[in-house]
Amino acid sequence: MSEDTKAAVNLILTNYLKEKNHRKTAERFAILNEIYSSDGHFDIEQLYVIMKNKKYRVSRATLYNNIEIFIDAGLVIKHQFGKNIAQFEKSYKYKQHDHLICSDCEKVFEFCDPRIIQIQRSAESILNFDVLSHSLNFFAKCRTLTDKGICQHKKNKV
Repeated sequence: MSEDTKAAVNLILTNYLKEKNHRKTAERFAILNEIYSSDGHFDIEQLYVIMKNKKYRVSRATLYNNIEIFIDAGLVIKHQFGKNIAQFEKSYKYKQHDHLICSDCEKVFEFCDPRIIQIQRSAESILNFDVLSHSLNFFAKCRTLTDKGICQHKKNKV
């Protein structure tokens, strides 16, 4: 994470906490900085393990409580990719993208196709709406399985 990004997300969180009369704790900023130091999607358990391995003293309950604050502050986006476990990703300087989820290994692939934005603009125009956001998820089955019938992505699961 660049110093500019770190400063920007910390300022957004500081302003949010002040506006909502929440305490400004070092723990909150440590969690946020850990989220912004990694790439891709994560769930709370993954974040918990990463932080524990880095010797942070943080509970799962603290992570769940703070992730809601980060979502409300516009710093994190929550996804539900059809499983019972929510996944999250950072949203500062968020570039619109969509997802393909492998139903064999549950790996999430991100892609961006400008035609989707064209469809969105067309729908806005035809139906007289302003789209605030969109979410497109494709759930797919891997075409290339190993000789044991295992998804080729399973061995590279993030």
